[in-house]
Amino acid sequence: MKNLLLITLCLVHASLFAQKSKKEDIAAIKAMCGCYEVAFNFAETFAADKDYEFHDNYRSGALEYVLPIEESKDKIVLQHLLVIGDSMIIKHWRQDWIFENTDIYAFDKENTWNYQTLSSEAVKGQWTQKVYQVDDSPRYEASGSWIHADGKHYWETVADAPLPRREFSKRKDYNVMTRKNRQEITDYGWVHEQDNKKVVREAGKDTWLASEKGWNTYTKTEESRCEIAADWWGENKLFWADVRAVWDEVFTQKKVVKINMRLDGKVMFQRIFALQDELDKKDFNTEKSKSAIRKVLKMHLDGDYGFAMK
Repeated sequence: MKNLLLITLCLVHASLFAQKSKKEDIAAIKAMCGCYEVAFNFAETFAADKDYEFHDNYRSGALEYVLPIEESKDKIVLQHLLVIGDSMIIKHWRQDWIFENTDIYAFDKENTWNYQTLSSEAVKGQWTQKVYQVDDSPRYEASGSWIHADGKHYWETVADAPLPRREFSKRKDYNVMTRKNRQEITDYGWVHEQDNKKVVREAGKDTWLASEKGWNTYTKTEESRCEIAADWWGENKLFWADVRAVWDEVFTQKKVVKINMRLDGKVMFQRIFALQDELDKKDFNTEKSKSAIRKVLKMHLDGDYGFAMK
């Protein structure tokens, strides 16, 4: 009888701890929302070959608005928007956070992502971060635990990814970036710390070329500076909901996703961005909008995803 009582108390304690931890996880994820001055810093640090010529450090900055665009019990979607000057908004990357997720699209190489299933035991208590490119195509995904200890709140994991935008048009000497990402909430906002490996992947074999350190800081600033971004999203959010819905039609098939990013002189994101301007806003969130998006994806995807073109 005493053993049964002890087991029951342990289970109740574990359940309460898990609920408290999940609430802290959600609070940390949502703490990344707001208006930020962002500083991007990258520096190559080590190389396998002593004769390797290190590339120059990369520095850049931006004003960026991060807002929650979807939230349910086990999912939070954060959209990043770049604010350029007083009137220009650029849809930036997106991060989806899914609790105890078992479906992963793992980057291989050459704009190819392979579907993988994780075990429920492996992801217990964890959150998958799914990162998407500006046109909501996949970038990288991985599962890990949020840590809340010693006054710190952070999440980190490792994922393979395509070359970053700052290098994909300049570098041909590697084809995979293995990213160790750490996102930590700070007193000034949050920091995205990276310890990356630049890898040559050929015939299933990885060769380490060089490593780099990334230190991207998101420093909170007045919300009013990003008001234009909030207004822009209000006008265009239904179109981007359509884009996500069409991509979900692809992802739910659990097939290999291979993308021909450039076709007939145009990159896929250019065609999708153009649709936002070409379509009448009254057609957003309609079959006409989704059909136009499917047409673009059908052009650029290598494979048959059974799109119903109307």
